[in-house]
Amino acid sequence: MDNKKNRIYKTIMLVVLTAFVTFMITAFSMYSYIEKSTKDSSSLDVVNVSSNSSLQKYLKSIKSTIEKYYLWKDDIDEEKLEDGAIKGYVEALGDEYTEYIPPEEMKEYTEDITGNFVGIGIYMISDEDLGKIIVYYPIPESPAKKAGIKSGDVIKSVDGVEYTSSDFDTIADHIKGEEGTTVNIVIDRNGEELSFDIVREKINTNPISIKLLDNEIGYLNLPSFDEDTASDFKDKVEELKSQGAKSLIIDLRNNGGGIVDEATNIADFMLDKGDTIISTVDNKDEKQVTYSEDDPIITMPVVVLVNENSASSSEILACSLQENERAKIVGEKTYGKGIIQTFLTLTDGSGLKITTEEYYTPKGNKIHEVGVKPDEEVELPESIKNIYSVKEEEDTQLKKAIEMLK
Repeated sequence: MDNKKNRIYKTIMLVVLTAFVTFMITAFSMYSYIEKSTKDSSSLDVVNVSSNSSLQKYLKSIKSTIEKYYLWKDDIDEEKLEDGAIKGYVEALGDEYTEYIPPEEMKEYTEDITGNFVGIGIYMISDEDLGKIIVYYPIPESPAKKAGIKSGDVIKSVDGVEYTSSDFDTIADHIKGEEGTTVNIVIDRNGEELSFDIVREKINTNPISIKLLDNEIGYLNLPSFDEDTASDFKDKVEELKSQGAKSLIIDLRNNGGGIVDEATNIADFMLDKGDTIISTVDNKDEKQVTYSEDDPIITMPVVVLVNENSASSSEILACSLQENERAKIVGEKTYGKGIIQTFLTLTDGSGLKITTEEYYTPKGNKIHEVGVKPDEEVELPESIKNIYSVKEEEDTQLKKAIEMLK
C-alpha cells in the first residue's frame, strides 16, 4: 500500500521500508538469503587487478570512451560506476545468495543481518489526508511499548520539534540515536497531550513470543534467528517453566533463517553432549562437524512446527532435533536452503556476502533444494488465505502438535 494518500513504513530506529503490508514476506526473503557463520568477523583485503588484466584493459577502454562521447560526462559519479561494475561482476556468478554491498549501505545491511536496531521501537504511518504521523503499533517489549506508547497515538513533536506528515522521511533521523540516550516524544491521544521521555535501546525487530497452552504445553514462536536469539530462547523457556510448562512447541513456520550460530546454540540446549548438530563442506571438500558441547538444559518433550517458508537456520534446528530423536517435526516440507553465506568486510568499507559452505543433517543427508520432511505431514485448511496470520482455532498443524504432547 504505497500511495500518496496513506504511506506505511517500517520504522525501527529507524530504517524506512516501503510496502509495509509485504514486510513479513520481505523478511522471509532476506533471512532465507542471509546466514552468518563463525567466520563473519573476517576481513578481506581488496585485491588490485594486475596491469595486464584483460578485464582491467576493457574497463579502461570503456571508461575513456564514455569520457570522450557521453553527453552528460560532467555528471558522472565515478564511485557509483565502480560499485556498479563490482556488483555486476558478483551477480554474474549466478548465485542469488552472493552479493556485494557498497560502503554507504553497510550500516543498514549489517543491522538487517542481526535484526537489531537502536531506537525506541515503533511502526509509523504517514496520513497525508490528516497531515499527521501516527503510531501504527509499538514493537513488543520495546522501549516505546514499555513507556506506554499505543497504536493510534499521533506524534506531535520529537525533542521539541513539531512534525507533520510532510516530514515523515526525516522524523526517523530525529528519533534514532545512540543507545542509552533519551528522546522526548509528545503525542496526542484522543485530544489529550502526553509527553514521554524514552531511553533508546537496541531493538529486536523479531522478538520471540510465548504463551502457555492447555495441558501444560509451552508455545514459542521464533520469527527469525537474529543476534541473541538463543539467549532469549533460553530465558523464554525458563519463563514458561515458571508458569507450569511441562512440554514445548517450537514454531519455526515462516522463519526464513538468520544467524547459524544462534540455531546451533538452541540445539545445544536440548541435545546430549557429543550429539552431531550439523556438518558443513567447503569448496575444498573439507568437512567440519558441529557437535553439542554441553549436557542438555532443556529436557522437556518437544514438537517443532515447520512449513514451506522454514529455511536455512530453521532447517538446521529442525533436522538436528529430528535426527537425534530429540523432537518430532509437524507441518509441511521445509524450503530447502542448505548453504551458508559468510559475510566479509572489505578494506574499503564495503562488504561481500558469499556462499562458502553446504551443510548436511546429523545423518549426512542433503538439505539444499531438498528440505526437511516432517514426521507428521499436516496441511492447513484451504480456507486459510494468509499463512502468516492463522487463527488458533483453524491451525491444524498446531492442533496436531498439541495432540502429540498431551
